[in-house]
Formats: sequence, structure tokens, C-alpha cells
Amino acid sequence: MSEGTSPPDAIDPGDGVPDAEAPGTDMDADAIETGRRLFAQPATFVLGAAKIDQVPAAGLPEVAFAGRSNVGKSSLINALLGRRDLARTSNTPGRTQQINFFDLAGRLMLADLPGYGYAKAPKNEVRGWTRLVNTYLKGRQDLRRTCVLIDSRHGLKDSDRDVMSMLDTAAQPYQVVLTKCDKVSGAALEKLTRTTLAEIAKRPAAHPRLMTTSSMKDQGIAELRAELAALARPEQNG
Repeated sequence: MSEGTSPPDAIDPGDGVPDAEAPGTDMDADAIETGRRLFAQPATFVLGAAKIDQVPAAGLPEVAFAGRSNVGKSSLINALLGRRDLARTSNTPGRTQQINFFDLAGRLMLADLPGYGYAKAPKNEVRGWTRLVNTYLKGRQDLRRTCVLIDSRHGLKDSDRDVMSMLDTAAQPYQVVLTKCDKVSGAALEKLTRTTLAEIAKRPAAHPRLMTTSSMKDQGIAELRAELAALARPEQNG
């Protein structure tokens, strides 16, 4: 989306997607403020797990960020947290080769997953971290939601659908998040939004609300914070 163009928060998903919601639907000011307060709290890197037995013990509600290589997972996490470099970013696909965990104020755990699809790494390494991600996603007890990130310039690919089908089969809730929305035109984003809503409406474990974001332009970040804050451990008073 070019600068100065309003995000398509009022898009009508149309008759073909009766059970899905357009971006921004029913997002009230209280939810936005709750998300802002949570993500303004300190976040710390916990560890990077290269093997499933290195994954930290469960305890906090957890949100995972999955997507194709170079879709912008680390950039989105940094934008949510208001940080530039807590999660390492790279222009090289396949740089993240472990699950990186971040503790947000003792209320929510964030997991940055290795990218799937194309990666500049030996095939045996790619297979290894693919098994790690699949095992984690299917078996993590405290995983409340997986954000499946889709590059808005390319839309859904077969590798995305494979991950979504695996999550559907495992009955693990996930939410599709379009990234890099500042890099496409308003018309292209509207078309992509409609087609994506139509597809996720047919999937049993998919959250009905589609999120549109740009880490560079801060688009959709407040709304995504609000979505994820609703999954966090309640704030302790006093």
C-alpha cells in the first residue's frame, strides 16, 4: 500500500466468506489500549531451541510466528514490541534456524519460528528444523495461537497451505497475518484480502479475522497487539 492510502479496514468480505472477518472488524479502543500497555512492557530473550528437548518448559500462554523464509517474522515481532533488534532480522532467507523464545512481562511467550519454503541452507538442515517446527506446533501444550505470516506481495503458497492443513488436523488455532502491506497497491491488497478471507473461511482451525500489517509503516500493529493481548495471562493487580 502506498503512503497516504488508507488501510482497508472496512472491506466487506463478501458473500463467499460468511464466517470470516475483514481487517479491523470489532476492534474497540479498550482492546487497542490493553494491547498497547502489554507490549510496552519489558520483553526478554529466553533462549533459542535447535532441538525439541531444548524448548523451555511450558508455563505462560504462548503465541508462535510462522511463515515462509524472509516473510518478516522477526521484523513483525520487533514492531509489536516497539524494539528494533530484539528479534534478529536478516535479508537472507533461512537465517533463523532455531525457535527463538521471548518472555513478554511474564504474561505471554512469543516464539519466532524458522522459516519454511526456500532457504539458503543445506537440505538436511532444512529438514531438521522443519521437523522441529512441526513437532513444536503439533504438541506444544501452552500454544494459544500461531500467527501464519503471508507476504502480501506473493499471497498464499502451497507451503503455507501445507502448514495450515497440518494445524487444522492438529486442531491448533492459527491466524493469518499479511505482512509488508506497504509494498503493494491498495487495489492489490483489497483483492488479496478478499481471496485470502475466502480461503481461511473454509479452514476449521483458522481464526476468522485476517490481519493486515506493515512493520515499516506501523500499519495494523496496534490491532495485532490487541488480538494477542487477549491471549495473555491476566495482569496481576497490586
